[in-house]
Amino acid sequence: QVQLLESGGGLVQAGGSLRLSCAASGRPFSNYAMGWFRQAPGKEREFVSAITAGGGSTVYADSVKGRFTNSRENSKNTVYLQMNSLKPEDTAVYYCAARRANGIGKGQTDYNYWGQGTQVTVSS
Repeated sequence: QVQLLESGGGLVQAGGSLRLSCAASGRPFSNYAMGWFRQAPGKEREFVSAITAGGGSTVYADSVKGRFTNSRENSKNTVYLQMNSLKPEDTAVYYCAARRANGIGKGQTDYNYWGQGTQVTVSS
C-alpha cells in the first residue's frame, strides 16, 4: 500500500507559477513510476505528466509541454510538478498517482494508488 499526499495548490494569476508536491509513504518510493493528472469542473480527468521510477525520463501532455516540469527526489519520497506560465485553462484539481512499475503510463488504469488531489485555480 502507498499513501500519497499532494500539496502546493492555490490561487494564482495567469502567467504565475506554482509548485505542487506529492509525498509518498508506505512502500519503497523508488520502485514506482509517478504520474500527475488533473480534473477540471465538468470534465474528465486527464493526463498531465509522468516520470519513471528512477526519474530519468518524463513525458508531458501537449497542453503543458514547455510550461510544466515533473521531477522527483527519491531520497525524500516526493515528486514535484513545477507549473509556470499558468493559464486559466489549467484550473483543475491536480492528482498524483503511483504505478507499480518503472515505465511511464498515461492512462488512469496504469496507476495503482492515488492522492486526494489539490486545487489549482488560475485567474485571468
